[in-house]
Amino acid sequence: MTTPSSAHGEQLHTLYSHHHGWLFTLLKRRLGCAEDAADLAQDAFIRLLLRPKEFDNSGGARAYLTTVAKGLCIDLWRRREVEQAWLDAIAAKPEMFAPSPEHTVIVLETLSDVNHMLRCLPQKVAKAFIFSQLDGLTYREIAVRLDVSERMVKKYMARAMYECAVFELASADELIK
Repeated sequence: MTTPSSAHGEQLHTLYSHHHGWLFTLLKRRLGCAEDAADLAQDAFIRLLLRPKEFDNSGGARAYLTTVAKGLCIDLWRRREVEQAWLDAIAAKPEMFAPSPEHTVIVLETLSDVNHMLRCLPQKVAKAFIFSQLDGLTYREIAVRLDVSERMVKKYMARAMYECAVFELASADELIK
């Protein structure tokens, strides 16, 4: 008798053997780098391992993998933009203020996570959060910039703070696992 987990394992093996080469080629063409393509192809199949999906046909599997691959590429490009901005900021500082490699990794991971969280927020909520936290603007100043009421800015900030708390809990949960 086949258990659900072994049936899923067999299905994933079949999907991998039938579609990995195709997905790798697609990603390599899009990224121009075989190493990045290999990493993202593996990440796509890891997602299937963690969140199993049923496909009626090969086209459905490829459509899903294409969608996942596009998202993974976007995440990679955004992460690299954040990394480059950080490296540019560090390069502008005197060498004695340069952070250690360990600190740099922590900062880059944190910046990438915050960037992801902000991109998930509605645009005005993200802008209000940035204006408040990075630019130090008052709610009244933010309201003027966003052309909304001060009360709306309070709602935006409440939403942003809520999302920060959810993000922090999810991050802490990942550390425990």
